[in-house]
Amino acid sequence: MAVQTLEPQDHGRDTQFAHAMHGKSGTTRGGLTSLFRKNSDAMKSAVDGYFKYWTGKSIGEQTNEYATRTKLYYDLVTDFYEYGWGQSFHFCRSSYGESFSEAITRHEHYLAHSMNLKKGMNVLDVGSGVGGPARQIAKFSGVHVTGININDYQIRRANGYASKSGQSEDVRFVKGDFMQMPFEDKSFDAVYSIEATVHAPNLEAIYREIFRVLKPGGVFGVYEWVMTDDYDDTNPAHRDMRLGLEMGGGIVNTISNRRDALAAIKAAGFEVLHHEDLAKREDAIPWYWPFAGRMRYAQSLVDCFTVVWLSSWGLSVSHKVFGFLESIGLAPTGTKKTADSLALTAAALAATGQEYLFSPMYLMIGRKPA
Repeated sequence: MAVQTLEPQDHGRDTQFAHAMHGKSGTTRGGLTSLFRKNSDAMKSAVDGYFKYWTGKSIGEQTNEYATRTKLYYDLVTDFYEYGWGQSFHFCRSSYGESFSEAITRHEHYLAHSMNLKKGMNVLDVGSGVGGPARQIAKFSGVHVTGININDYQIRRANGYASKSGQSEDVRFVKGDFMQMPFEDKSFDAVYSIEATVHAPNLEAIYREIFRVLKPGGVFGVYEWVMTDDYDDTNPAHRDMRLGLEMGGGIVNTISNRRDALAAIKAAGFEVLHHEDLAKREDAIPWYWPFAGRMRYAQSLVDCFTVVWLSSWGLSVSHKVFGFLESIGLAPTGTKKTADSLALTAAALAATGQEYLFSPMYLMIGRKPA
């Protein structure tokens, strides 16, 4: 494995920028309420900082600056995600008779079940977002969850939600780069990550860092983003779809294929107990249905709103609204550009899902040898 240059951490700088951009919005209800309270100058700086990676940065610079790029991405998109998606930023399988939020929760419970999490375990959530999965898994399994996150704004929101739900004793969120975690060796009974390690500059390197902080005999479970065997990198249309996933998804490096992800977890030292692409199961409702505008799969009025918000056509309309609000000063500078990027990703998710070129739920369960 090639040696990865890790980006130096500057928590003081990050805290100052988070305060400048988000101010008191970290304690508001989230979504558009928080978005419209952003500092316009700081948000413009975040937009310029993030999108420069797609115009003037070499591949090496993009990879080495993985932490800054990921921080900026979530500074920009967190409020959009909470508004249209909820507090668990991941995909899921769906069934008739359950709402989208119920399906999201079941997907989290399935991971905890697959890992055989038990009451009293100390568990690490790698890339914990605003803490939706951590809170659900703590309640479902009776475990204590520590979430690690590179983004100050999300940490503030996650700890706030844990306090409101009465889970501050069982769930906590700390600042850190998951490529160089601030934990001692063999600190946790189990580790999981839900669609977060795709932000790492190198999969084997992040899996090795997870291996380090996991106790011998401990289990690591991950839902990984992968390109499938049907993806053809020599096909220009396929490459454009993958670029749409990466640009609008804040991906630091090219999304790995399934075989490479499996090889990486093995190379990191894990004994693979199970691996399966859950997107390949023949479900009546496809995982990408909201992005494809499939209103017939909506199971509730809230699901109907989800389709309107997340589909490519819904985002294309809403980004015009955001553009207007930005032009009259009601939305901060960069809101429209961020929404445009998310619309690009929505279209790529629908296209790659329909052609089975991409999966956001390649499940791998590995054990650290005792």
